[in-house]
Amino acid sequence: MKKGYHITKIKKGKIGKLSKVIEEIDELKDARKQKVKILEIVELCDIYGALESFAKESYNLSMKDLKKFSKVTKRAFKNGHR
Repeated sequence: MKKGYHITKIKKGKIGKLSKVIEEIDELKDARKQKVKILEIVELCDIYGALESFAKESYNLSMKDLKKFSKVTKRAFKNGHR
């Protein structure tokens, strides 16, 4: 296997599918293993894009929709109640 940005073999996912989110998370883990912060940041951006596509295709949700519930979850964690 020829090495590019990543040193770990990472299974490719399909855009709009959960497999793409998993691919991007695996790439983030590899970037962290390499201790390359700029690559970690790139992978965080890629995760965002993969989540955006997955949420739209699978649930017809936007990132704005996910952000709304994320705020509710943060509040629940802060208050210690679900």
